[in-house]
Amino acid sequence: MILPDGDFDVPAGKIATVVTHLEMTELPAIPSDPEGAWTLRRVETPALDWYRELFRRVGEEWLWISRARMGDAKLAAIIHSPLVEVYALEHEGRDEGLLELDFREAGQCEITFFGVTTKLFGSGAGRWLMNRALELSWSRPIARLWLHTCTHDHPGAVAFYLRSGFRAFRRQIEIEDDPRIDGTAPRDAASHVPVIE
Repeated sequence: MILPDGDFDVPAGKIATVVTHLEMTELPAIPSDPEGAWTLRRVETPALDWYRELFRRVGEEWLWISRARMGDAKLAAIIHSPLVEVYALEHEGRDEGLLELDFREAGQCEITFFGVTTKLFGSGAGRWLMNRALELSWSRPIARLWLHTCTHDHPGAVAFYLRSGFRAFRRQIEIEDDPRIDGTAPRDAASHVPVIE
């Protein structure tokens, strides 16, 4: 469907975001690691409560809601798949970052979720985690690595992914129920996206 140019009303109680899909088809030069005390731990068969808590702490400010709304059986089927790898970035004995790699489609990997908690913003932990994501993804026989981000995400996300070697290839508009109205997210989450009821 081709949309005409113009402005379109988003109904009250909904949120709209522009989603940008990015990809790379070969391993780029990986930048030098920033200095920092981080480690990466693969979490085999993650406990759902642990996963949701880390997902919330990393993504709540950016309205990551897909997994928060997902039932236990569906979530377990994804994160317990042998072709999905879940990693925690550890800092000072606490999980402060999430990396999820999905190899379920042959020949490619999707970075499904990637981020660090606000505690680590500006520390270099995001760059360090992306370097690990690139190494882990391309250690498999893939021809494509991809991810998506949106305008609710950190304002520097697209530029960060472009600097990491990705290129944008698709844009979408996504409209869904505002999670702060139905209680999926706290009312004060994502202050950069006003609630309209």
